[in-house]
Amino acid sequence: MLVVMKAQATPEEIQAVCDHIVQLGFRPHPLPGAQRTAIGITGNQGEVDRGNLESLSGVAEVIRVSKAYKLASRDVKEEDTVVRFGATGNPADGSSSAGWRNGVAIGGRDLAIVAGPCSIESREQAFAIAEQVAQAGAQFFRGGAYKPRTSPYAFQGLGLEALKIMSEIRERLGLRIVTEALDSESLDLVAEWADVIQIGARNMQNFSLLKKAGRLRKPVLLKRGLSATMEEFLMAAEYVMSEGNYEVILCERGVRTFADHARNTLDLSIVPALQHVSHLPILVDPSHGTGRRDSVLPMARAAIAAGADGVMVEVHDHPERALSDGPQSVYPAQFAEMMHELEQIAPVVGRNLARGVAVDSRQ
Repeated sequence: MLVVMKAQATPEEIQAVCDHIVQLGFRPHPLPGAQRTAIGITGNQGEVDRGNLESLSGVAEVIRVSKAYKLASRDVKEEDTVVRFGATGNPADGSSSAGWRNGVAIGGRDLAIVAGPCSIESREQAFAIAEQVAQAGAQFFRGGAYKPRTSPYAFQGLGLEALKIMSEIRERLGLRIVTEALDSESLDLVAEWADVIQIGARNMQNFSLLKKAGRLRKPVLLKRGLSATMEEFLMAAEYVMSEGNYEVILCERGVRTFADHARNTLDLSIVPALQHVSHLPILVDPSHGTGRRDSVLPMARAAIAAGADGVMVEVHDHPERALSDGPQSVYPAQFAEMMHELEQIAPVVGRNLARGVAVDSRQ
Protein backbone atom coordinates (compact mmCIF):
# COMPACT_ATOMS: atom_id res chain seq x y z
CA MET A 1 0.00 0.00 0.00
CA LEU A 2 1.03 3.59 -0.62
CA VAL A 3 -0.26 6.66 1.18
CA VAL A 4 0.06 9.76 -1.00
CA MET A 5 0.13 12.97 1.01
CA LYS A 6 -1.22 16.28 -0.26
CA ALA A 7 1.35 18.69 -1.67
CA GLN A 8 0.72 21.08 1.23
CA ALA A 9 0.83 18.41 3.96
CA THR A 10 2.80 19.53 6.99
CA PRO A 11 5.60 17.52 8.65
CA GLU A 12 3.28 17.03 11.62
CA GLU A 13 0.58 15.51 9.40
CA ILE A 14 3.13 13.21 7.75
CA GLN A 15 4.38 12.07 11.16
CA ALA A 16 0.82 11.49 12.36
CA VAL A 17 0.18 9.18 9.40
CA CYS A 18 3.42 7.29 10.10
CA ASP A 19 2.43 6.92 13.76
CA HIS A 20 -0.98 5.58 12.74
CA ILE A 21 0.63 3.00 10.43
CA VAL A 22 2.84 1.84 13.33
CA GLN A 23 -0.25 1.50 15.54
CA LEU A 24 -1.77 -0.77 12.90
CA GLY A 25 1.26 -3.05 13.30
CA PHE A 26 2.91 -2.13 10.02
CA ARG A 27 6.05 -0.20 9.04
CA PRO A 28 5.91 3.25 7.38
CA HIS A 29 8.51 4.38 4.84
CA PRO A 30 8.21 8.13 4.12
CA LEU A 31 9.72 8.97 0.72
CA PRO A 32 9.79 12.72 0.02
CA GLY A 33 9.40 13.72 -3.62
CA ALA A 34 9.66 16.94 -5.55
CA GLN A 35 5.92 17.67 -5.28
CA ARG A 36 4.69 15.41 -2.51
CA THR A 37 5.61 12.86 0.13
CA ALA A 38 4.57 9.25 -0.34
CA ILE A 39 4.53 6.79 2.54
CA GLY A 40 5.07 3.16 1.68
CA ILE A 41 3.64 0.49 3.97
CA THR A 42 5.37 -2.84 4.55
CA GLY A 43 4.66 -5.71 6.90
CA ASN A 44 1.05 -6.12 5.86
CA GLN A 45 0.06 -9.63 4.82
CA GLY A 46 -3.16 -8.50 3.16
CA GLU A 47 -5.21 -5.46 2.25
CA VAL A 48 -4.95 -2.47 4.59
CA ASP A 49 -8.19 -0.64 5.45
CA ARG A 50 -7.97 2.39 3.18
CA GLY A 51 -10.82 4.23 4.87
CA ASN A 52 -8.95 4.76 8.14
CA LEU A 53 -5.91 6.09 6.31
CA GLU A 54 -7.76 8.28 3.81
CA SER A 55 -9.59 10.04 6.62
CA LEU A 56 -6.34 11.27 8.21
CA SER A 57 -5.43 14.91 7.84
CA GLY A 58 -3.12 15.68 4.91
CA VAL A 59 -3.77 12.41 3.03
CA ALA A 60 -4.62 12.77 -0.68
CA GLU A 61 -5.20 9.10 -1.56
CA VAL A 62 -4.25 5.52 -0.70
CA ILE A 63 -3.04 3.36 -3.57
CA ARG A 64 -2.53 -0.38 -3.78
CA VAL A 65 0.96 -1.24 -5.06
CA SER A 66 0.83 -4.42 -7.11
CA LYS A 67 4.58 -4.98 -7.51
CA ALA A 68 6.39 -7.14 -4.98
CA TYR A 69 9.25 -4.61 -4.85
CA LYS A 70 7.16 -1.81 -3.38
CA LEU A 71 9.79 0.65 -2.16
CA ALA A 72 12.04 0.28 -5.21
CA SER A 73 9.12 0.83 -7.56
CA ARG A 74 8.19 4.02 -9.41
CA ASP A 75 4.67 3.40 -8.13
CA VAL A 76 5.93 4.61 -4.76
CA LYS A 77 8.37 7.27 -5.98
CA GLU A 78 8.14 8.78 -9.45
CA GLU A 79 11.29 10.92 -9.22
CA ASP A 80 14.72 9.36 -9.74
CA THR A 81 16.62 8.73 -6.52
CA VAL A 82 19.88 10.64 -6.26
CA VAL A 83 22.41 9.45 -3.67
CA ARG A 84 24.45 12.48 -2.61
CA PHE A 85 27.87 12.70 -0.99
CA GLY A 86 29.21 15.83 0.66
CA ALA A 87 32.58 17.47 0.11
CA THR A 88 35.66 15.54 1.22
CA GLY A 89 38.98 16.72 2.64
CA ASN A 90 39.71 20.40 3.25
CA PRO A 91 39.76 23.36 0.86
CA ALA A 92 43.26 24.30 -0.25
CA ASP A 93 44.71 26.94 2.06
CA GLY A 94 48.22 27.11 0.69
CA SER A 95 49.65 24.87 3.38
CA SER A 96 47.41 21.79 3.49
CA SER A 97 48.20 18.72 1.39
CA ALA A 98 44.78 17.17 1.95
CA GLY A 99 42.68 16.41 -1.11
CA TRP A 100 39.44 18.32 -1.45
CA ARG A 101 36.47 17.79 -3.72
CA ASN A 102 33.04 19.27 -3.94
CA GLY A 103 30.04 17.08 -3.20
CA VAL A 104 29.09 14.52 -5.86
CA ALA A 105 26.15 12.21 -6.46
CA ILE A 106 25.15 8.92 -8.02
CA GLY A 107 22.04 9.54 -10.05
CA GLY A 108 20.82 12.78 -11.60
CA ARG A 109 22.40 14.55 -14.56
CA ASP A 110 26.05 14.04 -13.60
CA LEU A 111 27.67 10.70 -14.39
CA ALA A 112 29.38 8.85 -11.53
CA ILE A 113 32.73 7.21 -12.23
CA VAL A 114 34.04 4.55 -9.85
CA ALA A 115 37.57 3.30 -10.54
CA GLY A 116 40.38 1.42 -8.86
CA PRO A 117 42.00 -2.01 -8.50
CA CYS A 118 40.17 -5.23 -7.87
CA SER A 119 42.19 -5.69 -4.67
CA ILE A 120 44.21 -3.41 -2.44
CA GLU A 121 47.60 -5.12 -2.54
CA SER A 122 49.74 -2.52 -0.76
CA ARG A 123 49.70 1.14 0.22
CA GLU A 124 52.08 2.01 -2.62
CA GLN A 125 49.99 0.20 -5.23
CA ALA A 126 46.73 1.73 -4.00
CA PHE A 127 48.04 5.30 -3.95
CA ALA A 128 49.72 4.97 -7.33
CA ILE A 129 46.43 3.95 -8.94
CA ALA A 130 44.26 6.33 -6.90
CA GLU A 131 46.36 9.35 -7.90
CA GLN A 132 46.01 8.51 -11.58
CA VAL A 133 42.25 7.87 -11.57
CA ALA A 134 41.72 11.03 -9.50
CA GLN A 135 43.76 13.02 -11.99
CA ALA A 136 41.66 11.61 -14.84
CA GLY A 137 38.46 12.72 -13.08
CA ALA A 138 37.03 9.76 -11.15
CA GLN A 139 34.96 10.72 -8.11
CA PHE A 140 34.95 7.32 -6.38
CA PHE A 141 37.75 4.86 -5.62
CA ARG A 142 36.96 1.14 -5.60
CA GLY A 143 39.26 -1.40 -4.03
CA GLY A 144 38.75 -4.81 -2.49
CA ALA A 145 39.57 -5.28 1.19
CA TYR A 146 37.68 -8.58 1.52
CA LYS A 147 37.69 -10.71 -1.62
CA PRO A 148 35.26 -13.55 -2.37
CA ARG A 149 37.41 -15.91 -4.42
CA THR A 150 36.46 -19.14 -6.15
CA SER A 151 39.57 -20.83 -4.75
CA PRO A 152 40.24 -20.78 -0.99
CA TYR A 153 43.95 -20.53 -1.81
CA ALA A 154 43.65 -17.32 -3.84
CA PHE A 155 44.42 -13.88 -2.39
CA GLN A 156 41.60 -12.98 0.01
CA GLY A 157 42.43 -9.30 0.59
CA LEU A 158 44.20 -7.30 3.30
CA GLY A 159 41.07 -6.71 5.37
CA LEU A 160 41.23 -3.87 7.88
CA GLU A 161 44.64 -2.76 6.61
CA ALA A 162 43.13 -2.15 3.17
CA LEU A 163 40.24 -0.17 4.68
CA LYS A 164 42.70 2.09 6.47
CA ILE A 165 44.68 2.62 3.26
CA MET A 166 41.53 3.61 1.39
CA SER A 167 40.49 5.94 4.20
CA GLU A 168 43.83 7.69 3.81
CA ILE A 169 43.23 7.93 0.05
CA ARG A 170 39.93 9.67 0.75
CA GLU A 171 41.66 12.12 3.07
CA ARG A 172 44.56 12.85 0.69
CA LEU A 173 42.81 12.77 -2.69
CA GLY A 174 39.17 13.47 -1.93
CA LEU A 175 37.87 10.26 -3.53
CA ARG A 176 34.86 8.57 -1.93
CA ILE A 177 35.46 4.91 -1.10
CA VAL A 178 33.45 1.94 -2.42
CA THR A 179 34.36 -1.52 -1.13
CA GLU A 180 32.69 -4.88 -0.63
CA ALA A 181 31.44 -6.51 2.56
CA LEU A 182 31.25 -10.30 2.61
CA ASP A 183 29.61 -11.06 5.94
CA SER A 184 28.29 -9.50 9.12
CA GLU A 185 31.74 -8.92 10.62
CA SER A 186 33.22 -7.25 7.55
CA LEU A 187 29.99 -5.29 7.03
CA ASP A 188 30.50 -3.43 10.31
CA LEU A 189 34.06 -2.54 9.37
CA VAL A 190 33.19 -1.46 5.82
CA ALA A 191 30.38 0.73 7.15
CA GLU A 192 32.83 2.36 9.54
CA TRP A 193 35.60 3.08 7.01
CA ALA A 194 33.98 3.37 3.58
CA ASP A 195 31.44 5.73 1.96
CA VAL A 196 29.53 3.03 0.07
CA ILE A 197 28.97 -0.59 1.09
CA GLN A 198 29.19 -2.91 -1.90
CA ILE A 199 27.18 -6.14 -1.80
CA GLY A 200 28.68 -8.42 -4.44
CA ALA A 201 26.97 -10.67 -6.97
CA ARG A 202 27.53 -13.79 -4.87
CA ASN A 203 25.77 -12.15 -1.91
CA MET A 204 22.88 -10.57 -3.79
CA GLN A 205 20.47 -12.98 -2.13
CA ASN A 206 22.22 -13.17 1.24
CA PHE A 207 19.09 -11.82 2.88
CA SER A 208 20.45 -11.49 6.42
CA LEU A 209 23.38 -9.45 5.08
CA LEU A 210 21.04 -7.26 3.02
CA LYS A 211 18.80 -6.57 6.01
CA LYS A 212 21.74 -5.65 8.22
CA ALA A 213 23.08 -3.33 5.51
CA GLY A 214 19.65 -1.71 5.48
CA ARG A 215 19.88 -0.99 9.20
CA LEU A 216 23.30 0.68 8.94
CA ARG A 217 22.04 3.76 7.01
CA LYS A 218 25.06 3.82 4.70
CA PRO A 219 24.65 3.92 0.88
CA VAL A 220 24.62 0.40 -0.56
CA LEU A 221 25.84 -0.56 -4.03
CA LEU A 222 24.08 -3.81 -4.93
CA LYS A 223 25.50 -5.93 -7.74
CA ARG A 224 23.26 -8.15 -9.82
CA GLY A 225 23.59 -11.87 -9.12
CA LEU A 226 25.23 -14.22 -11.61
CA SER A 227 21.89 -15.38 -13.02
CA ALA A 228 19.39 -13.04 -11.38
CA THR A 229 16.27 -11.84 -13.16
CA MET A 230 15.33 -8.18 -12.96
CA GLU A 231 12.63 -8.89 -10.38
CA GLU A 232 15.05 -10.88 -8.21
CA PHE A 233 17.51 -8.00 -8.48
CA LEU A 234 14.92 -5.47 -7.35
CA MET A 235 13.66 -7.73 -4.59
CA ALA A 236 17.21 -7.86 -3.21
CA ALA A 237 17.20 -4.05 -3.19
CA GLU A 238 13.83 -4.20 -1.45
CA TYR A 239 15.40 -6.15 1.43
CA VAL A 240 17.77 -3.24 2.07
CA MET A 241 15.05 -0.61 1.69
CA SER A 242 12.57 -2.47 3.87
CA GLU A 243 14.91 -1.86 6.81
CA GLY A 244 14.76 1.91 6.25
CA ASN A 245 17.81 2.49 4.03
CA TYR A 246 16.60 4.05 0.78
CA GLU A 247 20.06 4.94 -0.60
CA VAL A 248 20.51 1.89 -2.81
CA ILE A 249 22.52 1.91 -6.05
CA LEU A 250 22.05 -0.93 -8.51
CA CYS A 251 24.97 -2.30 -10.55
CA GLU A 252 24.79 -4.47 -13.67
CA ARG A 253 27.95 -6.62 -13.84
CA GLY A 254 27.10 -9.32 -16.36
CA VAL A 255 25.30 -12.63 -16.07
CA ARG A 256 26.22 -16.23 -16.88
CA THR A 257 25.17 -17.44 -20.34
CA PHE A 258 26.34 -20.00 -22.89
CA ALA A 259 28.69 -17.43 -24.50
CA ASP A 260 32.41 -18.18 -24.29
CA HIS A 261 33.85 -15.02 -25.85
CA ALA A 262 33.67 -13.16 -22.53
CA ARG A 263 33.77 -13.89 -18.82
CA ASN A 264 30.10 -12.89 -18.50
CA THR A 265 27.43 -11.43 -20.76
CA LEU A 266 26.96 -7.74 -19.99
CA ASP A 267 23.22 -7.13 -20.10
CA LEU A 268 22.85 -3.47 -21.06
CA SER A 269 19.18 -4.01 -21.91
CA ILE A 270 18.46 -4.12 -18.18
CA VAL A 271 19.41 -0.44 -17.82
CA PRO A 272 16.35 1.06 -19.57
CA ALA A 273 14.18 -1.80 -18.27
CA LEU A 274 15.11 -0.97 -14.67
CA GLN A 275 14.69 2.75 -15.21
CA HIS A 276 11.17 2.12 -16.47
CA VAL A 277 10.02 0.38 -13.29
CA SER A 278 12.39 1.66 -10.58
CA HIS A 279 13.61 5.04 -9.34
CA LEU A 280 16.96 3.68 -8.11
CA PRO A 281 20.19 4.77 -9.87
CA ILE A 282 22.12 2.15 -11.82
CA LEU A 283 25.81 1.78 -12.63
CA VAL A 284 27.40 -0.65 -15.10
CA ASP A 285 30.58 -2.65 -14.43
CA PRO A 286 32.11 -3.50 -17.83
CA SER A 287 35.19 -5.03 -16.17
CA HIS A 288 33.37 -7.97 -14.59
CA GLY A 289 30.77 -7.83 -17.33
CA THR A 290 33.32 -8.82 -19.99
CA GLY A 291 36.46 -10.00 -18.19
CA ARG A 292 38.52 -8.61 -21.07
CA ARG A 293 40.62 -5.46 -21.03
CA ASP A 294 39.98 -4.79 -24.72
CA SER A 295 36.21 -4.87 -24.16
CA VAL A 296 36.01 -2.54 -21.16
CA LEU A 297 36.18 0.79 -23.02
CA PRO A 298 33.67 -0.10 -25.77
CA MET A 299 31.16 -1.41 -23.22
CA ALA A 300 31.68 1.62 -20.96
CA ARG A 301 30.77 3.84 -23.90
CA ALA A 302 27.75 1.67 -24.64
CA ALA A 303 26.63 1.77 -20.99
CA ILE A 304 26.47 5.57 -20.97
CA ALA A 305 24.71 5.58 -24.34
CA ALA A 306 22.15 3.14 -22.89
CA GLY A 307 21.37 5.55 -20.06
CA ALA A 308 23.42 4.24 -17.12
CA ASP A 309 24.12 6.70 -14.30
CA GLY A 310 27.82 5.85 -14.40
CA VAL A 311 30.37 3.08 -14.68
CA MET A 312 32.53 1.07 -12.32
CA VAL A 313 35.89 0.13 -13.84
CA GLU A 314 38.89 -1.83 -12.60
CA VAL A 315 42.19 -0.02 -13.10
CA HIS A 316 45.69 -1.33 -12.34
CA ASP A 317 49.09 0.15 -13.16
CA HIS A 318 50.63 -3.33 -13.57
CA PRO A 319 47.72 -5.68 -14.37
CA GLU A 320 50.10 -8.45 -15.41
CA ARG A 321 51.19 -8.61 -11.76
CA ALA A 322 47.75 -8.07 -10.20
CA LEU A 323 46.79 -10.50 -7.44
CA SER A 324 43.22 -10.66 -8.78
CA ASP A 325 41.39 -9.86 -12.05
CA GLY A 326 44.44 -8.62 -13.96
CA PRO A 327 43.08 -9.57 -17.43
CA GLN A 328 40.05 -7.29 -17.03
CA SER A 329 41.87 -4.34 -15.48
CA VAL A 330 42.64 -1.40 -17.76
CA TYR A 331 45.86 0.62 -17.61
CA PRO A 332 45.62 4.17 -16.21
CA ALA A 333 46.24 5.59 -19.68
CA GLN A 334 43.30 3.58 -21.02
CA PHE A 335 41.13 4.85 -18.18
CA ALA A 336 42.06 8.44 -19.04
CA GLU A 337 41.13 7.72 -22.67
CA MET A 338 37.80 6.29 -21.51
CA MET A 339 37.07 9.44 -19.52
CA HIS A 340 37.74 11.59 -22.57
CA GLU A 341 35.40 9.47 -24.67
CA LEU A 342 32.62 9.48 -22.05
CA GLU A 343 32.93 13.24 -21.83
CA GLN A 344 32.07 13.42 -25.53
CA ILE A 345 29.16 10.98 -25.27
CA ALA A 346 27.55 12.43 -22.13
CA PRO A 347 25.99 15.58 -23.67
CA VAL A 348 24.47 13.53 -26.50
CA VAL A 349 22.32 11.64 -23.96
CA GLY A 350 21.63 14.68 -21.79
CA ARG A 351 24.26 13.91 -19.16
CA ASN A 352 27.37 15.60 -17.84
CA LEU A 353 30.74 14.18 -16.82
CA ALA A 354 31.66 16.35 -13.85
CA ARG A 355 35.29 15.76 -13.08
CA GLY A 356 36.29 16.51 -9.50
CA VAL A 357 39.48 18.44 -8.87
CA ALA A 358 41.89 17.22 -6.25
CA VAL A 359 44.44 19.61 -4.83
CA ASP A 360 47.94 18.67 -3.72
CA SER A 361 48.11 14.85 -3.43
CA ARG A 362 51.59 14.61 -1.93
CA GLN A 363 51.98 11.82 0.58
